Amino acid sequence: MFTGIIEEIGTMRRITKQGQAMVLTVGAKRILEDVHLGDSISVNGVCLTVIQFDETSITVDVMPETFRRTSLQKLHIGDRVNLERAMASGGRFGGHIVQGHVDSTGIITGRTPEENAVVFQIEPEDTAILKYMIPHGSITIDGISLTLVHVSEQRFTVSIIPHTLAQTVLQTKQPGDQVNLEADVLGKYVEKLLNFRSGGETVKRQSTLTEAFLADNGFI
Repeated sequence: MFTGIIEEIGTMRRITKQGQAMVLTVGAKRILEDVHLGDSISVNGVCLTVIQFDETSITVDVMPETFRRTSLQKLHIGDRVNLERAMASGGRFGGHIVQGHVDSTGIITGRTPEENAVVFQIEPEDTAILKYMIPHGSITIDGISLTLVHVSEQRFTVSIIPHTLAQTVLQTKQPGDQVNLEADVLGKYVEKLLNFRSGGETVKRQSTLTEAFLADNGFI
């Protein structure tokens, strides 16, 4: 599990592709302080397993399912990536619950300065993810825990403070660029439970859970 607080920006050093499988070597520093084989590392919001490391880099496997569902397939040598180690027991929880399981990729369709912030507008390539988003709720973009500002039927916006922009790869992202998106896992579990009944049968029905209901009952 991760928190969406990026620890450092790494650099792609080597990319080996075989069909839809990849092996990535990422140059890093801070995350190497206590790395072990088998550790989970979030790379641009994707949970990957360390299969090799040395004093300056880690190497991770990317399986075909991950290749198909994320932007990792578009990486090139020299690209910079967000890195975060799995949350340590007893550590500070500065973001929100992030699994590193990408729900959809998205395309940045707008980047607008707003006083000391920058507002990013993003259109998910799978709009089904939007049902898990609420204004002022949480979203993970390339592994970064962010707060949603506006949500519509086709897109959403987030507002980025200068510190987050400077410490993550969002500093170089422009309209047309692709990013990895992970919705808040709590919403997914709530939806599953609301549509499930005893006996193992899933009932397909229109959920009655609305933003108004959450507000009326003190959840938001």
